[in-house]
Amino acid sequence: MKIKKKRVAVGMSGGVDSSVAVAVLKEEGYDVIGITVEMWSSDPVHDARKVAEDLEIPFYVVDLKDDFEKCVIKYFTSEYMRGNTPNPCVACNKYIKFSSFLQKALSLGADYIATGHYAKIKYISDADRFMLYKANDDHKDQSYFLYNLSQYQLAHTIFPLGEYTKQQIRQKAEKIGLKVADKPESQEICFIPNNDYKSFLLERVGTNKFKPGNFVNMKGKIIGEHQGIPFYTIGQRKGMGLALGYPAYVVAINKDNNTVVVDKEEELFKKGLYSKDHNYIAIEDLKEPMKVQAKIRYGAKPSPAVITPEDDGRVKVIFETEQRAITPGQAIVYYQDDLVVGGGTIDEVIK
Repeated sequence: MKIKKKRVAVGMSGGVDSSVAVAVLKEEGYDVIGITVEMWSSDPVHDARKVAEDLEIPFYVVDLKDDFEKCVIKYFTSEYMRGNTPNPCVACNKYIKFSSFLQKALSLGADYIATGHYAKIKYISDADRFMLYKANDDHKDQSYFLYNLSQYQLAHTIFPLGEYTKQQIRQKAEKIGLKVADKPESQEICFIPNNDYKSFLLERVGTNKFKPGNFVNMKGKIIGEHQGIPFYTIGQRKGMGLALGYPAYVVAINKDNNTVVVDKEEELFKKGLYSKDHNYIAIEDLKEPMKVQAKIRYGAKPSPAVITPEDDGRVKVIFETEQRAITPGQAIVYYQDDLVVGGGTIDEVIK
């Protein structure tokens, strides 16, 4: 009797990572189909279709623009209007790539989805849980963006690149003759032209929604006028038009009184925060204080901290050493070595 091969639907972006993910899965004996999800534009389709042809797999295009608009774009704009700095990649993974896309793939007969993310999933029988781990390539690890995945999503997901370095992936792409082997990586938010989020917000929200207000220092002294709080983020130094005689940074944003606090860099360092809207992977829930390494943004190094559940549902995070530019709206992810414990959204800075 012929054993049916497991079918995997690979989310193909037209880049080298998702393209090599197809090749790796084919080598491992999976029945692979390629799917490009149209979220914002049709740009990725041409390259992805060509790779699918070269690798001889079925190829589909799925239009999820409405879901993307509702779950990512509206979230992005509303968070900025509230004075927070959103993380659209986290929202996209939660609602689009591992939700809408997953359901579409399963409807096409797939057993799993796969993406070009650099991370690893393992089922640990003793815990009866799927666990998420950092990738072997520490410089490319993307587990930070994936902390929101549920057990169901993890059970139906494969990350073929977790054991590889980026250099190995490019070498593999070149070896099998993929034309995208040297394609540069996209560093910008996919739906923001030229990474100009200010123009994007003005176009989406309208200029009348941006109210000028005061720049103030830590003592509350007025030191200038800002153009509207959505145009600023914690840690920002340029673009404020202030001449204070010292390097000045955005230290805090107060939507209630429409002020942007600007002061010296030393004021950016804080000992802790409160986080909300948590998802846990390694545990069912946080019941008591736990020692972790916490990462306050993608580019930050995990730092030793203690996380403690609060009565209001939030988590209190206290670091061993003060952290620079803790930013409400950004994800905070908790690790124990390479294991992703879980994460949440930064809600409030502890001064």
